[in-house]
Amino acid sequence: MNRALVDLEQRVGEALVNDDRSRIDVLGYGEISTVLRLTVDGRPYACKRLPPFPESAIGPYREACTAYLVALGERGVRTASSTIEIVQTGGDPVIYCVQPIENVLLVDRLRTAGSDEVAALAHRLVSVIAEAIDDRLGLDAQISNWALDPDGGFVYIDVTTPLIRDDAGDEMLDTDLFLASLPAFLRPVIRRFLLGEILGHYYDARAALLDLIGNLKKERLAGAITVFREAANRVVDPPITNKEIDRYYRNDAVMWEVLQQLRRTDRWWQRSVRRRSYPVLLPGKVDR
Repeated sequence: MNRALVDLEQRVGEALVNDDRSRIDVLGYGEISTVLRLTVDGRPYACKRLPPFPESAIGPYREACTAYLVALGERGVRTASSTIEIVQTGGDPVIYCVQPIENVLLVDRLRTAGSDEVAALAHRLVSVIAEAIDDRLGLDAQISNWALDPDGGFVYIDVTTPLIRDDAGDEMLDTDLFLASLPAFLRPVIRRFLLGEILGHYYDARAALLDLIGNLKKERLAGAITVFREAANRVVDPPITNKEIDRYYRNDAVMWEVLQQLRRTDRWWQRSVRRRSYPVLLPGKVDR
């Protein structure tokens, strides 16, 4: 596997230099990772490439990921089989989280499911989320982060950001790693004024469910909003309203677009002015 990842990272490096992504297969873009498809011995894998961070942070990051997976399992959240791989190609080491592609994405099932199945899935998922989250354990619960195993059980696939706090209530994840994909000039502002609020949403079941419902629009699943809202309102108080969902989605879309524009500007600055390579693959125009 590691040899295949080294080859993949070399192709990513080429794409970062020349913007030609024809030799890599991008499955998606997250807040801090890019997900790439890699086939090894005929088996497909989703390889989540994290932004560069210091070698000294790799050990603590592994520990936080391990603790997070254990805690999720104890709360009844099944996670995708995941391994952390360190890839060295001559420069700084790069971390990949590797997961076999063996389950159906929940968004794909919802696009073809009948109304009764959608309702059943909504109620089951809401229960899983509400029972897992508290002030020590968080979830990025949006719909694209879930899959279904062959028996119809939920599988959580976004484990690269370990949302877990220690006994003192501090994040086990070095929060600077959460900011690593942002432009350097933006990090102090986010760290001082916004990071606590952003991370806090993941530890609040109502906020996590609002995020899940709002992002149904992004996934072109607006027809499922009502049933997910009704399911969520059985376990949250105050109830989530349609007006709140619309406001949340608009704000999220604006924030995401502003962030991507800042990243594109930073990429231009690094390449054209500082004559440096840019270490993160950025998405093109996102249709929201």
